[in-house]
Amino acid sequence: MNVTAKPVPATLSENDHPYMNGAWTPVHEEVSAADMEVIGEIPADIDGIYIRNTENPVHDAIGRYHPFDGDGMLHMMRFSGGKAEYKNRFIRTRAFEAEQEAGRSLWIGCMGNPAKSERKGWGAHGFVKDSSSTDVIVHNGSVLSTFWQCGEGYRLNPATLETLGIEGWVPIDGISAHPKLDPNTGELLFFNYGTHAPYMHYGVVGADNKLKHYTPIDLPAPRLPHDMCFSENYSILNDFPMYWPQAAIEQGFYVPIFDQSMKSRFGIIPRMGSREDVKWFEADPTYVLHFTNAWEEGDEVIMDGYFQEQPYPPPLEQFGDKYKAMAANIDLHSFKTHLHRWRFNMTTGETREEILYDAEYVEFGTINQKHAGRKNRYVYDVVGKPDWFLFSGLRKHDLETGDVQKYDFGEDRYGSEAPFVPRRRATGEDDGYLVSFITDMAADRSECVLLDAKDISKGPVCRIILPHRISSGTHTVWADADEFELA
Repeated sequence: MNVTAKPVPATLSENDHPYMNGAWTPVHEEVSAADMEVIGEIPADIDGIYIRNTENPVHDAIGRYHPFDGDGMLHMMRFSGGKAEYKNRFIRTRAFEAEQEAGRSLWIGCMGNPAKSERKGWGAHGFVKDSSSTDVIVHNGSVLSTFWQCGEGYRLNPATLETLGIEGWVPIDGISAHPKLDPNTGELLFFNYGTHAPYMHYGVVGADNKLKHYTPIDLPAPRLPHDMCFSENYSILNDFPMYWPQAAIEQGFYVPIFDQSMKSRFGIIPRMGSREDVKWFEADPTYVLHFTNAWEEGDEVIMDGYFQEQPYPPPLEQFGDKYKAMAANIDLHSFKTHLHRWRFNMTTGETREEILYDAEYVEFGTINQKHAGRKNRYVYDVVGKPDWFLFSGLRKHDLETGDVQKYDFGEDRYGSEAPFVPRRRATGEDDGYLVSFITDMAADRSECVLLDAKDISKGPVCRIILPHRISSGTHTVWADADEFELA
C-alpha cells in the first residue's frame, strides 16, 4: 500500500458522547492512498468518483454536541481501469479556518444556546457554524458540499478535494442541504428557509453554474424543511408541521415541535415558476427527511419518499438524561420510517397516498440518477441498527413487482447511503453497482465495498481495505468521469 498522511490540529477531549466514540470516532488526519489491499476484483467497467460527506468534530463543543454539528470531511474513492485510489480531506469552510486559528470552537451547534456563539453564525437562525458537513453532489465539473440548516455551499476540486471557496451564486439566505441535480438539463435546483417572511425561497442554477431563477415561497410561519424533489417540469417543496415556535424564537430558543393536528403541505411549482404559480396539496401529517424521485403521469405528479410515523419520538432512556432526546431524534426505528408514495392530481387538487414498503424501517434512498425526474423502477436504501444512527444493511426495492432484495453488512459493520454506479454502456436501469464505505468495529478498520445492483443479496464483488478506520457517515454521491474535470 502506498500511503501519505498529514495530521490536522485538533483539541478534542476524551468524552462519553455516543456519537464521538465507537463507529463515530472522528479522524484527524488527511490521507492519500493507492495500491490498497483488495478482496475480490475491482470492476473495470466503471470510471468515476464515490464521495461521502462526514461530520468529524475537531474541537470540544460549546454546550451539548449533536452529531450533525461536526466539521465536514469528504472521503473519496476514485475508480478507473480496475484500480482505486482513496483520499480524505476536511472542507476548509470559513468557520473551520477560524476555529483552527483560534484553537477552539467559536460557534454553538444546533442544540446550543445562541448567546454562547462568540461570533455571528450561519444556519436558518443565524448562530450556528456552517460546517458544510451534510450533503455532497457534483455539478458543473466540481464538488459541492452543503449544510443542513442552510449555509454558503463550498466548491472543491474533484481530483484533489482542495477547497476552492464559497459558491458565488448562493443568495444571502444560503442554500439548504439537498439541492437537486437534473442530469438531463444540468440544472441545479435548490431552496432555503429562515425565520423571516416569506420563510422560504426556491432557485435554479444553470448547467453553466450561474443563477437563472430565484423566487420567494410564501409559508405561514418558520418551518424546517430538509429535502425537495423534482419531476421533468416541476419542483416539489414542502411545509410540514415541524417548526420552531414563534414565541420560542422571540426568546432566543430554537427547539422544534411537531403539531399532529396540522396537515402536511406540498407546493408544486413549475421549474421557472414564481410564488403565484405554486399549487399547494394537503396530505397526512408527517415529516420527511428524504425523497427518492418524482415523475409525471397524465394529470398526476407522483413522488416517493420516507414517511415518518413518529416524527417527534420519545427519548431513548438507555442513553441517559444527557443524550436520550438527541439519540431518539436521529434513530430510524424511533421515527418509524417507511417508503411511501404521494400522488398529486394537478387538475383536481386531490392528494392520494400509499405505503410502498413497511416491513422494515428504511431511509436514505438512492436511484439510478439517469432516471431522476422520470419514472424509475428500482430504489436502494438502508436499514439501521435499532436505537442508533448507524446503517446496518442495504435493501433493493422493485417498485413494479414489490420484490425486495436484502444485504446486511454483518455484525458490528456499518455503512452509508449507497449511490448507484452505472456500468459503462449499461443496458438496464439496474445494470451497475452499489458502493459504500463500511466501518468494521470488530476488525478495527474501514473498507469500500461494491455490490452488483442486479442482485445485492450476493454480497460484495470487491472489498477495498482503507488505510485507516473512518467515522461513520451518511450522504454520498457517485459521478462518472465525464461529469467532472480532473485537474
